[in-house]
Amino acid sequence: MPPPHLFRPGGSLLIPALGVTQIFGYGALYYAFTVLAPRITAEFGWVPEWTFGGFAFGLLLGGAVAPVTGSLIDRYGTRLVMTLGSALAGLSLLALAEARGLASYVAAMVALQAVTTAVFYDAAFAALTQARGGQARRAISQLTLIGGFASTLFWPLTSALLGLLDWRGVYRLYGLSQLLVCVPLHLAFLPGRLRRPVASAAVQAVAEPPPETAYLKGAERRRAFLLLALAFSLQGFVVSAMAVHMLTLLRGFGLAASVAVGIGAMLGPSQVAGRLVEMLFGRAVPPVTTAWVSACLMPLGLLLLLAGGALPVVAGAFAVAFGISMGLSSIVRGTVPLQLFGPVGFGAMMGKLSAPGLVIKAAAPLVFAIALERGGVAISTLVLVGFSALAAGALLMLARSRPA
Repeated sequence: MPPPHLFRPGGSLLIPALGVTQIFGYGALYYAFTVLAPRITAEFGWVPEWTFGGFAFGLLLGGAVAPVTGSLIDRYGTRLVMTLGSALAGLSLLALAEARGLASYVAAMVALQAVTTAVFYDAAFAALTQARGGQARRAISQLTLIGGFASTLFWPLTSALLGLLDWRGVYRLYGLSQLLVCVPLHLAFLPGRLRRPVASAAVQAVAEPPPETAYLKGAERRRAFLLLALAFSLQGFVVSAMAVHMLTLLRGFGLAASVAVGIGAMLGPSQVAGRLVEMLFGRAVPPVTTAWVSACLMPLGLLLLLAGGALPVVAGAFAVAFGISMGLSSIVRGTVPLQLFGPVGFGAMMGKLSAPGLVIKAAAPLVFAIALERGGVAISTLVLVGFSALAAGALLMLARSRPA
């Protein structure tokens, strides 16, 4: 008979359960859209801007509600918030599948993207922090290692399902997956409402850290928050722009379509490789150090692309560097705030940090499309280099100012 601690909320199965829900969440709510968008556009007979505009408008609303979601997580616990989030995500997917015009499409897409703040990484990191307190770093690394397979699984799965179903049928199936898979897992394994500022004895043990790892307060805390928000927002712009336009950018440098697809496919394994290395060897490295070192890989990869993007080997090196940076950035989004600010009020802190980044992320695909059209691939890539370099610089400033 399995030990009972495996099945209690916050127990040993918390990370695998969250890993499954993150794969289903990102796969159904985010990555599937890239594959389904052309079918949606074709059926409705409008220009692609309307299809992507509804998606972007939803992301904007998600940025607006992120602080509210974080506060609800701190007040009521992640079990309630993430369970309701998955239920609403499933209903929103079902509503999207029934959209019959622009108004109903935009309404369903807005609802769908608004609830992502209750089911994506930031909420999951809060669940791990509520369960593990200041010791959640390794758990965050393990979770992102599992979640990194979302695009690897859902891009081909969605393409295969389109051979059997139309886009509405795919979204109906994914809506049911939220209701039948994610809701039960969140309900069964996530920690419930906190009765104290920290959730358990394990959290209480680290709530008052020794002086050498004391959490930031006052002006230092505000400065660190602003630097983190700036870095996360700039990185979010670059990642969002590349998620939509990477193949266009690679082909703009002269690569054949098949080669560009192959290089793009290297991102997923590179993300997982970076997360695996961090999980195995990163415990001895402060999270702020991991943050700025990994952030430097992003402009470095883009400079490689700018210098020799027409060569498949150089473009492949870009994909590896960029993918590792993306993979580690997901981890440091949870570990750095935990190191600097502590586990108390972690949900609200993550919501506040996420809000500006989600707004910028929503605008990135359209802004970068205009940059590509008017400035060309070289100028557009330089913009990404500049943004990612500024993000790395902000994280380096944060690391240098971290009190010993």
